[in-house]
Amino acid sequence: MNTRTETDFTPVDADLYAKAFQLLDPDPTPEPAVPAASAAPAPVPSGLPAAPPVRLTGPVEKTLTDALALLDTHGWARFTLVHPEGARCSIGALRAAAGARNAAYCDAGNLLLDEARRQHGKKWETIPSWNDSHTGAQVRSVWEAAIRRAHHMNI
Repeated sequence: MNTRTETDFTPVDADLYAKAFQLLDPDPTPEPAVPAASAAPAPVPSGLPAAPPVRLTGPVEKTLTDALALLDTHGWARFTLVHPEGARCSIGALRAAAGARNAAYCDAGNLLLDEARRQHGKKWETIPSWNDSHTGAQVRSVWEAAIRRAHHMNI
């Protein structure tokens, strides 16, 4: 499933992300893409009321939500991917939540960085540089806004 959609995101240099991901994960093992279940509703027998549609959480929203839950559970850190006591920086939480450098991980990272740029200026080139330069409250605000955007975009 391709989670990419047309958005008004600031264009991101793909080579920049590839280099950053290579530094964070020098030996990536890509996960095979898993096709999404059909979203077509089952036919409703006549005379029965139709059930309201069920909204499934998209892979980007799930990755962001799971990563924020990790930050809430284990703590947020600056200047390190994973603190010895378990706290994580934003990219560390994102990596742990995604489990692999898959499309949802990349799209969630792009969305998070785009939201960081919206709230804190366009100068941020990486999630770690933004994460390390802000307070926990500022970082959380970006995470929450990115999750809302992923939900709104249904990705």
